[in-house]
Amino acid sequence: MNRKIYLAPSILGANPLKIYDEIISMQNNFDWLHLDIMDGHFVRNLSFGPDFARALNKNFPGAFIDVHLMVDELKIILPLFINSGASLITIHAETEPQLLHAALSEIKNAGLKCGVSICPATPVENISEVLELADLILIMSVTPGFGGQKFIKSSLEKVNKLFSIRAVKNYNYLIEIDGGINESNIIDAVKSGCDVIVAGSAVFNDKNKTPAQVLINMRKNSEEALKI
Repeated sequence: MNRKIYLAPSILGANPLKIYDEIISMQNNFDWLHLDIMDGHFVRNLSFGPDFARALNKNFPGAFIDVHLMVDELKIILPLFINSGASLITIHAETEPQLLHAALSEIKNAGLKCGVSICPATPVENISEVLELADLILIMSVTPGFGGQKFIKSSLEKVNKLFSIRAVKNYNYLIEIDGGINESNIIDAVKSGCDVIVAGSAVFNDKNKTPAQVLINMRKNSEEALKI
């Protein structure tokens, strides 16, 4: 697989009163828009709903909208986002493990890309049965729920394992990482095998750089990491 690195700024990190303007300001510097959906149960936070995803789709036609569901009650919430304009929907292996295969199949049958995510305490082995089905595997490198947390470096061991499994089994999933990624540690993430880089606080909360400038630096560093 020829590797390309996709930068996916997390809208959760943006100023909620300036989201549209901030996306416009970095429009030529990102590949995907990452949308964290939280229900207050699976994680102790609330964020966006399906109408927000529709608004993104309407205002940024052609944008790849990467929806990450951190929710319980998949059978209620998943159908709302299948029809929201999402390009890819990622669900958590921990939510309803017995329904994981069925939920991923539901997403794919709707014509969307499907992903599965695991929290820091969940081993890769827990999702071995769906690796062939998934289009993306999201490794959480912080405990999900809130931005601004410190990167858990041991998460890269899972990335490396998934990278090796993909090569041996000839699977096609992309490997995404989310949590504490910045201009510096993106190098280690890419070297370990990540294809999709999610960053929120690092992109939107830098007092000395615009989101576009941060993404430009991240792009440069990721490209350098591919050469190593």
